[in-house]
Amino acid sequence: MRERLEQLLCVKSIVTILLTVVFSILALRGQISTQQYITIFTVVISFYFGTQHERSSR
Repeated sequence: MRERLEQLLCVKSIVTILLTVVFSILALRGQISTQQYITIFTVVISFYFGTQHERSSR
């Protein structure tokens, strides 16, 4: 449990979570389009999970 929490609090995870929240708020307010949100969210999440997978396969 503690190890999992430490992994969650790494800088990359914090940035990913923060970007997701910020762009979700912008999309809900109508300040960015749905297409822009999907593009940004896909890139951020792909990067996060790609680096997580790479780290676990080493």
